Amino acid sequence: MIGNKKTAVMYGAGNIGRGFIGQIFHDSGFEVVFIDINPVIVDALNDKRSYTQEIIEDDATSSREIIPVRAVDGYDHEAVAKDIANCDIMAVSVGAAALSYIAPVIAAGLVLRERSLNILVCENLAHAPDILKKHVAGHLSDLSLFNKVGFVGTTIGRMVPFVPQQQKEADPLKIVVEKFCILPIDGDAIVSPMPELQHTVHCRPFALEEEKKLFIHNMGHALAAYFGALKSYTYIWQAIEDNEINGYVRTAMTATAKALSIKYNKNIKEVTGYMDDLLQRFGNKGLGDTITRVGGDPMRKLAPGDRLIGAVDLCKEQGIDYESILTGIAAALRYSAPDDPSANQLQNRLTGSGVRTFLTTYCGLSISDITKVRQSLGAVIY
Repeated sequence: MIGNKKTAVMYGAGNIGRGFIGQIFHDSGFEVVFIDINPVIVDALNDKRSYTQEIIEDDATSSREIIPVRAVDGYDHEAVAKDIANCDIMAVSVGAAALSYIAPVIAAGLVLRERSLNILVCENLAHAPDILKKHVAGHLSDLSLFNKVGFVGTTIGRMVPFVPQQQKEADPLKIVVEKFCILPIDGDAIVSPMPELQHTVHCRPFALEEEKKLFIHNMGHALAAYFGALKSYTYIWQAIEDNEINGYVRTAMTATAKALSIKYNKNIKEVTGYMDDLLQRFGNKGLGDTITRVGGDPMRKLAPGDRLIGAVDLCKEQGIDYESILTGIAAALRYSAPDDPSANQLQNRLTGSGVRTFLTTYCGLSISDITKVRQSLGAVIY
């Protein structure tokens, strides 16, 4: 803590760190301390002690400065541990693969702490708080420290598109975001006292928020990309403006919204309202969100339990028709992007073993569902 200024540690200064959580901490009255291993980002943050967010809503653009901020080199473990030991709140957004690498540093910081700490886990990964906690536990000799640490789940709904490389080179801190800025957090995982945070909503049961994000937001977004790719669109907004694609996506999202309203005994209008807001946001032209970004890594998106196959399972469980999602899976199977290793792997698997074998052995679909997907392959939009 510097003087009487409250501090928030943001482990990861990428799109979510600077584009979303950094703003939440700033608006809540904290100095934001970014931890990152990118020397260009670290040096730029320490040189400017601020960065600018560009907020885009269709043709309207505004900007705001996030200040004060500073950064610490993620390889300087002693300095990182010291900031973790002294901060008031912390968040993590480093990517699933990096959680095991940052765990020993987090553990070192927790050992030095005297106060409780809530860590917002902002990863696009199922059970991310439990995974991080398990990694950290492996570096602690006294697990009673966890009595005063909250590993708090979040769902990241704000869209932060990639900044073109040329613009990054001109300004490595440039970040572009949509206006939407709401962070659902797991109210049951918090330890007291918890600092008051702007733009957050404490949710119970949090599982509903996780499944809304995965099976309405992520699923609908992916289908817009895969249907859009079939029509050779470049941007997501082009797909959403296409009435045929919009109809497919809306029908699929409505199916999962109905299933979730039944599963969690929620008012259907509440869940479909979330869906309607998303469809409007998907159509934000100013973001320039691309088909290749949203549709990237189709192997992961077609994995059991993920946004597509998991959405089918959810609808099955609740007795909701899901044929529209199967049509979307057919579109995903046609997805091709030469620069995407996952897309190349998908097409190689389909060429080598065939559609039926892939959907059976990799996706785990039933024979009747596979039949519908194969039928859709011949009829899916072009």
